[in-house]
Amino acid sequence: MSLSVGGTRHLQALLGSLGRLARSPLSTFLTLLVISLALALPAALRLLVTNAQLATGNFANAIDVSVYLKTDVPLAKAQQLAQSAGQRLDVAAVTLISADKGLEEFRTYSGFGDALAALKENPLPHVLHVRPRLEAGGNAALESLRRYFGAWPEVDLVQVDAEWVMRFNAILEVLRRLLMMAAALLGVGVLAVIGNTIRLEIQGRRAEIEVTKLVGGSNSYVRRPFLYTGVLYGLGGALLAWGIVAIAVTLLGEPVATLAKLYGSRYVLLGPSRDDVGVLLGAGVALGWLGAWISAARHLRSIEPRA
Repeated sequence: MSLSVGGTRHLQALLGSLGRLARSPLSTFLTLLVISLALALPAALRLLVTNAQLATGNFANAIDVSVYLKTDVPLAKAQQLAQSAGQRLDVAAVTLISADKGLEEFRTYSGFGDALAALKENPLPHVLHVRPRLEAGGNAALESLRRYFGAWPEVDLVQVDAEWVMRFNAILEVLRRLLMMAAALLGVGVLAVIGNTIRLEIQGRRAEIEVTKLVGGSNSYVRRPFLYTGVLYGLGGALLAWGIVAIAVTLLGEPVATLAKLYGSRYVLLGPSRDDVGVLLGAGVALGWLGAWISAARHLRSIEPRA
């Protein structure tokens, strides 16, 4: 099946752009290297955040909300409260530690058995150990649980045993904000690099552009090869950035596994997923096209055939 006239022109522009890049391999590689480093940094930060979330995905299983009931609350009422708490959608499990059981455990592990035996009454309250669901391990969700149980008239104290997890979640949020800022700033940098490269190419082909316009070539026709050049720069830089991140993951995989083993855990460093690669390549192509279009639209207007 033969290509249409428009398709043939696009193919010619693409092949011409590839040929011009191939004829200057050193400058092309250096430009691609700069673009790839600008794209690799936000990609690496995104991967860092993702691995941190996965590595600490079991933090929610280490979070307990301890609900201390008042000492005058009977066991039957405590059981009703435990059943009511377990019906919440954001609660995975509720364990009731009765006052008698709590005293027995304290006597066993505290070493104050003789002193506790002299007590006439059990001073300990019934305690509900509430385990939030995994998706409810965020700071806002934990604070919501704290307020909910704190509003019960039978509750004396609510303690969230997850202050360190909440701090870590705050650090992750800072990393996410840094990721967005880095992506925006470095995206502007990629636009500038590609725009300047296209500007230099337009200046180097000024005579050719004047002749093309003299014989009737439109601005869109003249602009087309420069757009393909920008797309190729963006795509090539994104592919190179993918390779840089993949190599970094490979080099860091063994040390991270060793570090996790020292802490009695097992963890395999996660590399870029298919979605991550797709986003990276799409961003590279989009930035390449946009940078080339801005530069070409600006500089081609100033080039007109001489009378």
